Amino acid sequence: MALLGNDQVGNELSSLPGWAREGNAIVKRYDFPNFVAAIDFVRKVADRAEALNHHPDIAIHYNKVMLTLSTHSEGGITEKDIDGARSFDAATG
Repeated sequence: MALLGNDQVGNELSSLPGWAREGNAIVKRYDFPNFVAAIDFVRKVADRAEALNHHPDIAIHYNKVMLTLSTHSEGGITEKDIDGARSFDAATG
């Protein structure tokens, strides 16, 4: 899978509220009312990640969840990361 160029990443991020580029990855922090809600979200992310065969790095801090996406085999951001971001955002609804 080909890496996305800087312009492509910027264009994609403009349609993904809350997502930002950090180096060779895209990241987003989700805030939930409590720990249980955060863990429920992580469970949904895990199911979606398995279905996509693309797994984010996940950091949990009580009611906050940080997702980081990068296609490690390609060394940066690909369409798989953008698709993952859209799917994980949908898990909040």
